[in-house]
Amino acid sequence: MTSPGPKTFTEHAYLFFKGVGMGTADIVPGVSGGTIAFITGIYEALLTAIASINSRLVLQVLRLNLKQALAGLHLRFLVTLVCGIALAVISTSHLMHYLLTEHAVQTWSVFFGLITASILVVAHSINKRFTSFPALILGAILAYGITGLIPLYTPEEPWFIFFSGMIAICAMILPGLSGSFILLILGKYAFITAALRNPVNPDNLETILIFITGCLVGILGFSRILRYGLARWHDYTLALLTGIMLGSMRKVWPWKITLESQIIRGKEHVLREENVWPLLDFEFGIALLLMLTGFMLVMLLDKISRQRT
Repeated sequence: MTSPGPKTFTEHAYLFFKGVGMGTADIVPGVSGGTIAFITGIYEALLTAIASINSRLVLQVLRLNLKQALAGLHLRFLVTLVCGIALAVISTSHLMHYLLTEHAVQTWSVFFGLITASILVVAHSINKRFTSFPALILGAILAYGITGLIPLYTPEEPWFIFFSGMIAICAMILPGLSGSFILLILGKYAFITAALRNPVNPDNLETILIFITGCLVGILGFSRILRYGLARWHDYTLALLTGIMLGSMRKVWPWKITLESQIIRGKEHVLREENVWPLLDFEFGIALLLMLTGFMLVMLLDKISRQRT
């Protein structure tokens, strides 16, 4: 209980439901749990909690000084948040697949409104907007380019599986980029999911362990880079992250046509698509209403968050 994190039941509940939001977002290709962490105001706390898993913690555990190890680890924060993420991944994956398949325009419209508002909320926290504007443009260009990449045919060697884990997990904590989408681009989504379906196979178990190791190295290293950036160059880092969200809007535009897709484990995964202008009909009006709902929800959450602080 001496470690940082929520203390009351209400605080745990708030953090748990934020984790549910992050887990739900991670299921959607092109939407990141990092975006939800930004929207709900726990992004910097998340980076700090991840950074609490360090070499000092490992040494304390090896010396069996468990009390000291747990005191420095943001255990209550991480456990509550991860439980929310896990519940969402397990319980809402089928629902999100159904919504994206049967009501794609309406679902993407909500996310479009959510991310549009979150861009404004995060940009409002930048103090030196003029001098940090180049960082925003850089982030927007990077995200716009990445979301338009065509999946590659890549090797199945251990070094590349490790590399894929590092890159995918980094995308998951960056607002605007999806880890599953990055795996599709790297040509390893089908390979990794196939291994996860039969983990008892020795070859698959080796693949999973290599991938998880890459994820651990990636998230522990990259979270420290982001945390240092926010501490040392706060405005420039926020501007870069805002630009990434802005550039990723290309992926969440509700109206699009599929140019190329692939069936992986019974589900269709879009490899290439093209954004189109909507028809001005009744469906367009519903989509605008849903965009506004998502937009207002973020603004309300931001207002509540500011009042709590």
